[in-house]
Amino acid sequence: MSKKKKQINLEDILKDENYKIGTFRRKEKGFGFVNIGDDDNEIFIGPKHTNKAIDGDKVLIKLLEECIVDSKHSREGKIIKILEHNNDTIVGTFKKSKNFGFVVPDDQNISDDIYIPKRKASGIKNNQKVVVKIDKYADSKNKAEGTIVEILGNINEAGVDMLSLIKEYKLPNEFPLTVLEEVANIPEEITENGIKNRVDLRNEEIFTIDGEDAKDLDDAVNVIKNDDGTFTLGVHIADVSYYVKSGSKIDKEAIKRGTSIYMMDRVIPMLPKELSNGICSLNENQDRFTISVIMKVDKKGQVIDSDIFKSVIKTTKRMNYHDVDDLFKYADIQNSVISSNDMEKEQLNRITTVAEKYKDYISHFLRMRELKNLLKQRRDKNGSLNLDIPESKILLDENGIAIDVKKYDYLESNEVIEQFMLTANETVAEKFYWIQAPFIYRVHEIPDLDKIDELNKFLFNLGYKIKGIKKNDKDSVHPKAFSEVLEKVKGKPEEKVVSNLILRTLKVARYESENKGHFGIASKCYCHFTSPIRRYPDLFIHRVISSYLKHDYNINDELKAKYQKEAVQYAESSSEREKIAQKVERDAESIKKAEFMQSKIGKIYTGIISNITQFGMFVELDNTVEGLVRFEDMGNEYYIYDEERKTLVGEKKKIVYKIGQEVTIKVKNADKLTRKIDFELITDNK
Repeated sequence: MSKKKKQINLEDILKDENYKIGTFRRKEKGFGFVNIGDDDNEIFIGPKHTNKAIDGDKVLIKLLEECIVDSKHSREGKIIKILEHNNDTIVGTFKKSKNFGFVVPDDQNISDDIYIPKRKASGIKNNQKVVVKIDKYADSKNKAEGTIVEILGNINEAGVDMLSLIKEYKLPNEFPLTVLEEVANIPEEITENGIKNRVDLRNEEIFTIDGEDAKDLDDAVNVIKNDDGTFTLGVHIADVSYYVKSGSKIDKEAIKRGTSIYMMDRVIPMLPKELSNGICSLNENQDRFTISVIMKVDKKGQVIDSDIFKSVIKTTKRMNYHDVDDLFKYADIQNSVISSNDMEKEQLNRITTVAEKYKDYISHFLRMRELKNLLKQRRDKNGSLNLDIPESKILLDENGIAIDVKKYDYLESNEVIEQFMLTANETVAEKFYWIQAPFIYRVHEIPDLDKIDELNKFLFNLGYKIKGIKKNDKDSVHPKAFSEVLEKVKGKPEEKVVSNLILRTLKVARYESENKGHFGIASKCYCHFTSPIRRYPDLFIHRVISSYLKHDYNINDELKAKYQKEAVQYAESSSEREKIAQKVERDAESIKKAEFMQSKIGKIYTGIISNITQFGMFVELDNTVEGLVRFEDMGNEYYIYDEERKTLVGEKKKIVYKIGQEVTIKVKNADKLTRKIDFELITDNK
């Protein structure tokens, strides 16, 4: 006679403070963490105590009396019951055996394969990427069992890797028909009726500056230098809220998506292309509706006056970052700041050609450059953090295969747009904060004191310190102290490593309906206003701004309450969607980097140690590719891991490896399926 399982009464059991409910985050090594409220309140779950929970499961845990030896987590627990599974479908690679099949999950946080009975594996080929629906979840005795519901293609087939990611994260790859029907009713050109009550700026010379391949142009700028030495900066942002009405099918879909996701050769847009690349995009020489922020900036880079209004513009020229940067170089040559003799002929010819093409507009861009310098000086003085962490640029061939990986060129022209957008975002946030409007702010809170202490322990070994921090006093933490360290390491070998460590020390920025300041840019009030085509918080606050402008800044209590409720809801949902977008983009990059390095196995490179762990060290190459060197690939030596100093010390020869140190490696392995790259240390330590 079988025994019935005893039912758990959650209401009763949760009266005991040793029991908690939370979300399980599993790690590759088998252990995990349960979040029971916020990111700073996590319980460590050892490999023996996971109860076969899958990453993302809602679980009931019991806190254990003993504490683990863990510098970051002081509490340990065990999973008593899985209350709700996060996933019922998983993407992976199908492997066939004689009597059955199994699927190896793409998600490295799911360790166990999924068993596919022979009767369910008919017609499915080895090494095909598939979507499997879980019929039975794993328990202490059996693996999970599933049914394959979709075949995506062979692992080496063009585009299958990115399609697998889309399926893994359940991204909305297509727009519903009802949304497209609504889009079809939106005019492709602006209407005369829409121009009413707008400031007509179509005779002004206004420019977009973006990447060469950008299609959704949502910001345009112009700069005037006044007789008194001040500047007038105009930032004109696509008035997406004019077309995407609250409660519409398009709006509801945009809320679900939260943000556009960029995966190198494709984009999962927040809005249909008819809007994002069409009527909302500030395309050259086309009339477009915008919301303009006009700011008067003094000689110290301070905004001393501003105005926000609805407008209509016609972009004069669609510029790209490289062309504008060439115009800066041309001016520097003319003014003998740099010498043309130091340039290659091809570069000089390009600069000359670009200068001739845009000769009528060079003065505009030089004014922008001058204003950018003032804004940056003011921001640097306030302690804004300039983290020098280069982004990757991955080049693909016509089949979507990675053929090159290199650093993204961050040019002075990029900095122009960055400073202008930061200033506009700050100006808008401050204005609506002081009138106590319902709003969504971009929040970046002060880092935790214990994390700063941990950072300082490492910085001490390099001769640096985050100064002025008082024990148990968060008010003593100022961004200027961080920016001073970043300034000291500038141009030194350890610059990149220190930047990365400071980034890991900082909290993650998020959206909130309450203003809590932005530590990273040393701002007391900040929002995202400048990208309503690709970010929902920007679109939402455009709607709020439009409403306030329409009612002469005097909206009724009912509408105010509605916006406040939505601000809370959309801030939370947009923060969650942003996290997913970042994971997808990071995974897409990892896949393509591994794919590129598959053809480099056996090749030797020089790199910098980017991190040291208890199982080896990570080395980053100049092209931004990072790989792991395990202890067994470090020569004939046993290494002792010093967690506090983040060093490895050889037991016999006392060879020391530390973060920021240059080393030579050989590419040992690269696997786009696991998204991992392994290096072998080249050393005489044999």
